[in-house]
Amino acid sequence: MFEFINDEEERGQVGIGTLIVFIAMVLVAAIAAGVLINTAGFLQTKSEATGEEASAQVSNRISVVSATGNVNYANDSTQNGTIDYVNVTVMRAAGADNINLSEATVQWIGPDTATTLVNGPDKVAGTNESEFATINVNGDDSEVLESSDTRIKLVFNTTAIRNGDYTPDGDNDLQGLAEGESAKLEITTQYGATTPYWLSAPESLEGKQAVKL
Repeated sequence: MFEFINDEEERGQVGIGTLIVFIAMVLVAAIAAGVLINTAGFLQTKSEATGEEASAQVSNRISVVSATGNVNYANDSTQNGTIDYVNVTVMRAAGADNINLSEATVQWIGPDTATTLVNGPDKVAGTNESEFATINVNGDDSEVLESSDTRIKLVFNTTAIRNGDYTPDGDNDLQGLAEGESAKLEITTQYGATTPYWLSAPESLEGKQAVKL
């Protein structure tokens, strides 16, 4: 039933073979453990980065303080009685980090058009069908919401946005946001956090120079 090894040389060879197999198993186990540790570290780092990005997208938002519209009755390039400029004052949401509005984008979804706007290099003069302007209400030229007290106004040329790249010809047929019309803004910060806001023009603009939206 059992095989007895009487030759001492054969007994030593069997012991060495067993030792080699044992060492090989230890090496394989060590390599596998190293791979598992590296993989676990990579997954932990990636999950932490993903969590931070997700948290930033939730918390690093802006809040809209107010929105007003300028009613045009003088410029022949715009149909009288429509809102040609929209001013949206924003602030940093509670718990948000510094937000640089020069890197923000705004999705405008309104009557007859839907487009994405970026921050223009100039102030109001830089607003057109593809750009919005920023004016720091605190009095400096910063485009960064760096504290809870900072207020920055986003300026939109609604006539340009609605009519595209136009050349005023005095025919009085270009209009901005008309009475009773609405437009939706989706303001996205550099962190990817998006704030939606609806603009709603009053049912009557007659005799008004500025209205609350």
